[in-house]
Amino acid sequence: MKGDVIIIQPHHEKAARAIADLVSSEVDSTSGCFVVTVAGESGAGKSEIAAALADALEKSAIRCTILQQDDYFIYPPKSNAEMRRSDIAHVGMSEVRLDLLDDNLSEAIAGATKIVKPLIDFDDDSIGEETVYLERIHVVIVEGTYTTALENVSKRVFIDRTYIDTREARSLRACEDQDDFLEMILTIEHEIISSHRPRADIIVTREYDVIPA
Repeated sequence: MKGDVIIIQPHHEKAARAIADLVSSEVDSTSGCFVVTVAGESGAGKSEIAAALADALEKSAIRCTILQQDDYFIYPPKSNAEMRRSDIAHVGMSEVRLDLLDDNLSEAIAGATKIVKPLIDFDDDSIGEETVYLERIHVVIVEGTYTTALENVSKRVFIDRTYIDTREARSLRACEDQDDFLEMILTIEHEIISSHRPRADIIVTREYDVIPA
């Protein structure tokens, strides 16, 4: 998503290196794209760990590209926020075109040299389109709250930090007003996202240690 803010810190890099160590051998033995999802609650460090993981893998000559779930929202962020305020029941997985994201991943796994995907511009509150070229790409990293639920995935990483744990990180990014309504949204999302944890292959703990699930 254009306009997103990413602040990579040492603990993100530490977790990313450990994840890279766990997946590298499988990447080497996979034909086509190897897909890694990085999921967790708001502020858990999904974008940061995804970016740090790409960097760690590329240091081992494993070329990566990153897809963001945020680009697959049906409505752009400011419009979606208004819809949430008008009806809190709008919050949930139905806000996101997960089927389209899964289709794009299926294309990548099948050996497509490029995919066409949505691209959200946060500042303009608009949805455009972009082409992602996959030639010589070994790993597609997909980050987002609900990405553990995707089907076309090789490894699922789940960051086990709740919205209560992530308060400080969310305030640093400051993409939304930190108010009581946001707490209601995060509570709803917590119930959904935490239910996905059993599908994970790799867990990032609250302290950013990495363990196989």
